[in-house]
Amino acid sequence: MRERTAALLSHPSFQRFIVGVILLNAGTLGLETVPAVVASHGHLLTAVDHAALYIFAAEMLAKLYVERSRFVRDPWNIFDTLIVAIAFVPHSGGLSVLRSLRILRALRLLSVVPSLRRVVSALLRAMPGMSSIVVLLALVLYVAAVMATKLYGDSAPERFGSLPTSLFTLYQTMTGDDWGNIARDVMNTHPSAWIFFTIFILVCTFVVLNLFMAVVVNAMDEENAEERAAIEDTTAHTQRILDELAELRKEVAALRRQDVMD
Repeated sequence: MRERTAALLSHPSFQRFIVGVILLNAGTLGLETVPAVVASHGHLLTAVDHAALYIFAAEMLAKLYVERSRFVRDPWNIFDTLIVAIAFVPHSGGLSVLRSLRILRALRLLSVVPSLRRVVSALLRAMPGMSSIVVLLALVLYVAAVMATKLYGDSAPERFGSLPTSLFTLYQTMTGDDWGNIARDVMNTHPSAWIFFTIFILVCTFVVLNLFMAVVVNAMDEENAEERAAIEDTTAHTQRILDELAELRKEVAALRRQDVMD
């Protein structure tokens, strides 16, 4: 029974069915934000939502039945279980905010679709390197904010009047949001301010932020290399088994010929 359940869970058709249920459930949860749709088809949306929840719960129980103790050692299983368990928490009183968290079920695609799982694994692998870049970016922001507050605080107090205000303004500048108007406001009093903003944008946007992409790409390359190595090991192991089976067939055929001759 356990072998049949494991075969069902790993079958491609069942995986496609689960993906379809996730997408359908995500769509119905989005439709619940439209009052007109809720007024006309509210009961249908609720029925689909409950059906999807029961399917996800049954899948979790089936995995627990098949994997037993191995179930809790897989982080993806814990992730799926937490997302499904949130839906069973009462949504009344102070916990009513949890009702909006039902859309988190759409995140189950991360654990079901292998390509998305590889991307998330690569991001997690890149976290140590990214943390160092975050510290570097925070240091650059802090130094630039102190300089901007002292240089432009009097002429543009709404932008650089205090250190927190300068930090927010420079963060906005780093993202490219309306930085031209910010620079022009300062340049009305300090015409040479373009030098400060140009250097800041070059350092943050074109250097530090690109380091994030470099770290993530490197982590994805490592993830793909490990997968290729695992596939090659599996292929080599399978080939060795096939070679051994061929040798056994030759030995059995030789023994049969010897028996006939005897």
